[in-house]
Amino acid sequence: MRGRTWLGAALVLGAQLRALWLAAAVEVHTAKEVVAVNGTNQRLRCSFSSSSPVGQQLAVSWNFQPEDLGSHELVFYYQKEPYKPPSGRFKDRVTWDGNIERNDVSIMLWNLQPSDNGTFTCQVTNWPDVYGTIGEVRLRVVQKVNFSEIHFLVVAIGSASVLMIIVVTAVIICRQRRRKARAKRLEVADTE
Repeated sequence: MRGRTWLGAALVLGAQLRALWLAAAVEVHTAKEVVAVNGTNQRLRCSFSSSSPVGQQLAVSWNFQPEDLGSHELVFYYQKEPYKPPSGRFKDRVTWDGNIERNDVSIMLWNLQPSDNGTFTCQVTNWPDVYGTIGEVRLRVVQKVNFSEIHFLVVAIGSASVLMIIVVTAVIICRQRRRKARAKRLEVADTE
């Protein structure tokens, strides 16, 4: 009986430690996909939450995996201050655009090119929270802007407004014609 008690206590302790580890992990949040036009600049947003206060040990790394599944490439690194990549495709094309006090660890990519198509990962460690999720955002660089939802909304609202003006104008014209016809009938009735 005594062995079963120890086994039960060990299982309970293991479950509690696992729950504690999960509660102490860093959670990273990014968009799933971003579409940008060739030659433009794009902010890649990344934010995090941590059970520990943000301290001097906070580290952020951004990496890139091209669509052709070539080798991973370091894009950006932050620890106490931002560090740009000394070489590679993003040298002189990436800047820090985050705010650590607001748990924002975003970067800005400049002069996007089709070769930038791929997956960017954002990883944050905040000692003692060194484990947790890794944010992934897929970047698609397109040659021109597709007919987006905002354009559709503008066209829909504009069309509805024009249709409403046409309907109101038609109602006003019909009412004026009825009044003229009624006035003419009254005038004919009075002369008879």
